[in-house]
Amino acid sequence: MTAEPVRQPAVAGRFYEADANSLRREIESCYVDARGPGGLPQVNPDGPRKIVGLVSPHAGYMFSGAVAAHAFSRLAADGAPEVAIVISPTHGNPMPAIQTRGSWRTPLGDMPIHEEVASAIAAKLPDFRDGPEGFVGEHTLEVQLPFLQHLYGDACRLVPIMVVRQDSTEAHEVAQAIVSAVGSEDAVIIASTDMTHHRPAEVTIAQDKILIPLMESMDAEGILHTRPDITMCGRGPVAAMLIAACELGATRAQMVHYGHSGEVMASAGVVGYVSIVVSQ
Repeated sequence: MTAEPVRQPAVAGRFYEADANSLRREIESCYVDARGPGGLPQVNPDGPRKIVGLVSPHAGYMFSGAVAAHAFSRLAADGAPEVAIVISPTHGNPMPAIQTRGSWRTPLGDMPIHEEVASAIAAKLPDFRDGPEGFVGEHTLEVQLPFLQHLYGDACRLVPIMVVRQDSTEAHEVAQAIVSAVGSEDAVIIASTDMTHHRPAEVTIAQDKILIPLMESMDAEGILHTRPDITMCGRGPVAAMLIAACELGATRAQMVHYGHSGEVMASAGVVGYVSIVVSQ
């Protein structure tokens, strides 16, 4: 019998704590931080489950964790999804990727793949490499998982998807594959992205104010094509999430928090972060 594939953590000890207890404390500090939502999340077992999608940043937790905590706090109050479909960009891997079997490991344990949903999506995306090898070294998807595990343990299963081209064709292909595969599953689609990179704070804020309203108006094509010089790294994941979310019944998107790395560490160039909740 072939062993189930396990994607090993690539950035534990760098982007977030490598020890389980330390990581739990770090995540909790993101919630209670002055830049965070101000309190620890409470999963509502009877939540309405109206949230279809999230936008969440993917920097080191000391920089973007408190911004991400706003989105995950809203998700906890909304209930417990059965599957998290996480779409990320890549910072160097040459092929789009998905994993249809096994799990992803973090210091908090193994997050199991939802094999049925993942396999159905992969069948619609034949050019996507299947397996943990396609995600080697990439942090953008990995950093979302400890937040999910902190809330739901292993009760929420994973479908990891990494896009490369970040164009309209790819966004629609990924979105349609997700919509056709979800069926009756209770799913949340998480788009991983940071915003403007390494510009003065006033420039970062001004540029991000151009793209965030497009997210709130659920304008996937606008996000892909407006001001391509703005260095938001996850336009493709956000566009794919929004297209799929609309087809799955989402009607509104709301920014719940915005921040940048200069709030944590003074620098001539900062990176912007945003949390957005997309709901029915």
